[in-house]
Amino acid sequence: MPSVVPHSGSRGLSNSETLVLQRRRVFALLVLSTIAGLVALMGYTLSRGGISAPEWLLLACFTVTLPWTVIGFWNAVIGLAVMRLAKDPARHVLPALGAVSDTQQITASTAMLVCIRNEEVDTVFRNVAAMIDGLIRAGHGEKFHFYVLSDTDQADIAADEDAAFAELQRRSGDRIALTYRRREQNPGYKAGNIRDFCDRWGNQHDFALTLDADSYMTTDAILRLVRLMQADPKIGIAQSLVTGLPSTSAFARIFQFGMRHGMRSYTIGSAWWQGDCGPYWGHNAVIRLKPFMEHCHLPVLSGKPPLGGWILSHDQIEAVLMRRAGYDVRVVADDQGSWEENPTTLPEFIRRDLRWCQGNMQYFKLLGMTGLKPVSRIQLVLAILMFLGAPAWILFVITVSLLYALSSSPAELLWPGTGSAIFAIIMTMVFAPKIASLVDTMLRRETRRSYGGGFRLMTSAVVEIVFSVLLAPIMAVIQTVFLAGLPFGRKIGWPSQQRTSHAVPMAVAVKRLWMPTVFGAISMAWLYNGFTMATLFALPVFLGPLLAIPFAMGSAWQPVGAVLTRLGLAAVPEEYTRPPALLPLHLEAMGSIAPEVEPETGLQGEGALQPVSQTINS
Repeated sequence: MPSVVPHSGSRGLSNSETLVLQRRRVFALLVLSTIAGLVALMGYTLSRGGISAPEWLLLACFTVTLPWTVIGFWNAVIGLAVMRLAKDPARHVLPALGAVSDTQQITASTAMLVCIRNEEVDTVFRNVAAMIDGLIRAGHGEKFHFYVLSDTDQADIAADEDAAFAELQRRSGDRIALTYRRREQNPGYKAGNIRDFCDRWGNQHDFALTLDADSYMTTDAILRLVRLMQADPKIGIAQSLVTGLPSTSAFARIFQFGMRHGMRSYTIGSAWWQGDCGPYWGHNAVIRLKPFMEHCHLPVLSGKPPLGGWILSHDQIEAVLMRRAGYDVRVVADDQGSWEENPTTLPEFIRRDLRWCQGNMQYFKLLGMTGLKPVSRIQLVLAILMFLGAPAWILFVITVSLLYALSSSPAELLWPGTGSAIFAIIMTMVFAPKIASLVDTMLRRETRRSYGGGFRLMTSAVVEIVFSVLLAPIMAVIQTVFLAGLPFGRKIGWPSQQRTSHAVPMAVAVKRLWMPTVFGAISMAWLYNGFTMATLFALPVFLGPLLAIPFAMGSAWQPVGAVLTRLGLAAVPEEYTRPPALLPLHLEAMGSIAPEVEPETGLQGEGALQPVSQTINS
């Protein structure tokens, strides 16, 4: 591999670097001026009778919630413009893709890192086997080495992993290199798992492609990332845009339908100005091993968990350390060939979200790291604000409600005209990423058809908006309570996830969601007794938590998911197009609404490969 000379801060900027710098200045101006304008408008709205101490609190909470909302809005606007005006949006925001072709020879050695911990073994090895089969068929098996890196601590699951890997070795070991390693302890969690790989085998490979237990990538997507890294030695991390696999779970279907749309415009818009300071989400991405091993070793934070000790949200820190070392972190901003499984129930979604929340709060101790790029430091601040916005939002709504309840003349508290305008502006900004991608999809005939047509697409969008309106305040309450407990030692750790569809019993729903339910019940009782048109905006905020328990149970109920699947609602395109690369996964959602497609035959005769899970179960 060619040697790499990290960027030097003393040399002149290249044309591409100058262009990205100009974009960042434009974006900063848009964001800061929008925030300033909204804060000024809110200040005017609250000034009708003079601004009291509680109203200053309102203004402060409102300001804390703005950065993510405003950045998301402008990302969506810019992303929509790029999607409509650029012939190849992904290449427009990542010009290095122009040097990548399907005929480019694979010369690098790439380690495929499958990181697991107490996972469903059949599903993990099914995905691994399908990716192995694809690389073998493409004739590149000798350039890849699969490492199954287990942190499993349950003896029965570990035994199943051993059996599944032995079967994988029997059927594929003579065509591609395979290694299984299990740690008895898991210091550092997933980051420690990968660091252990680096210490043992990192020097044997040029790149590593990180995969979670639920990750799946097509051969074309894998090879594209590797070729991109070969073509541009300045890239330290290349992140693919990860989308949700087809699912029959109502919760997963609706959630990932919204993510599929919101992420596309959002990611293209953010890549337009972030440039070489792009995101790393910890999986479905290729990392350049030499600088990663030299420069991305995570520190152990001072103090005790949950805010000290090992870093939970490792990916963003590894990205900023890679940038500090002078290497680019880039995102391939298209939604083809890279998937994951989203949580199938609200309790599982909460578990994952709170792990991110705890991890992001650890970033407070990392903001002072020396040598970080300005954009990188801003990204860490935004990662913190992503969760601090929840208590700020809840406190804002509660304070407004109390002011109205306790005021002798509530109509005199604010200027209603500008108050209504702020509400409309904020709601538009919140939903802008989804709206932008929906507009782009509706204007493209083939893309629209891949979602089952315009009627199904728009019906699904309405369902997803209602879903989001209910989910957002539930999560805000849960995040607020969790954040309040962090200074007192409350923590989430790194538990295993239940990834397959399953029901949520009443007892589980009550245990996990009684607190938002109580919050919603008290709030709705107050709203009923002291209702005014001016407090109508608080209704969705209180209604979601009130319905948290039935929402969790209903969105996990199999008949609901079955109806959505059969009708083709909240579907991802793969349910209609049935790409051959997904057929070996035997996903139930892909067989319900799409016409039958003959699966790819793969290797023939004696070399034909059957799914590992089927072989084991037989």
